[in-house]
Amino acid sequence: MIRVDKLDLSRVPSGVHRFRVETVPNATGEIMTVPVLVKKGKKSGPIVGFTAAVHGNELNGLHVIHRLFDEISDETLNGTVVAVPVCNLPGFLNNQREFSDGQDLNRCFPGKHKGTPSDVYAYSLMENVISQFDYLIDLHTASAGRINSLYVRADLKNPETKKMASFQHAQIYVHNAGGDGTLRAAACERGIPAITLEIGDPSRIQRSLVARTLDGVLEYLSALSMLNFNSTEPSEEPVICDRSYWIFTDVGGVLQVLPDLTQRIKQGDCIAIQKNLFGDLIKRYFAPEDGIVIGKNVNPAASAGARLLHLGIPND
Repeated sequence: MIRVDKLDLSRVPSGVHRFRVETVPNATGEIMTVPVLVKKGKKSGPIVGFTAAVHGNELNGLHVIHRLFDEISDETLNGTVVAVPVCNLPGFLNNQREFSDGQDLNRCFPGKHKGTPSDVYAYSLMENVISQFDYLIDLHTASAGRINSLYVRADLKNPETKKMASFQHAQIYVHNAGGDGTLRAAACERGIPAITLEIGDPSRIQRSLVARTLDGVLEYLSALSMLNFNSTEPSEEPVICDRSYWIFTDVGGVLQVLPDLTQRIKQGDCIAIQKNLFGDLIKRYFAPEDGIVIGKNVNPAASAGARLLHLGIPND
């Protein structure tokens, strides 16, 4: 394992390499590092980057990266695959979504040379690692207290990112142009086509979703002529959504969200109920329009303003 102040792939020979790339000093004065895996083929080709755990408790992507590096061979690889299995080291160590200053790191990109701790960290990660990529696939899961389907979030009006998304074996595809401080948006603004894969639930490894995600990733690398991969088609057709949004609670109480993930719902369907601590029904929630369930809250303790259900609006 080699410690470097900045990743420089032009100086990395073919083969498998492990780096600790420096970011910023923590409160002890020690410079924090992020782990970076590199597998460089003997023939030239694209540089495809993978990032995981930008939110420190979202871990399915970490396992996808491990499986990916087990699967591909640098002997037959054309180009380079780079992965940051844990981007948010402080969040990972504390088993929390946020960075050490309590900020959502995925709202801080591209970061700032001078700013808050999360701003400076995001800037360092962007400059020292992400800037090297030709393409980026950012791996996420739902947040604590919520669960997700396997879905892609991408600018589906951009031909390159639409193509990237099309190879993924997702259940749902959601058009989202970005521009909200995410790593994906910051990469796209730098001319690095990027998509986000949301892979199920936080703080756990879901092997079936990991395997399905890995198939889609390998299929995309094959489409780039970086390797040969015979795809296994997913059992169901994906649902394409033009937009999506969260529905929120407007009272506090014990929440039960009724539909399952990927379930189609109709306008006016009852999608959740809330009771008080005595068991009295205090609120029913109804679907505002036809859609599909992308994600949902599974934490019964819900204050007013809690996320309830992530509704996708299909284009069919």
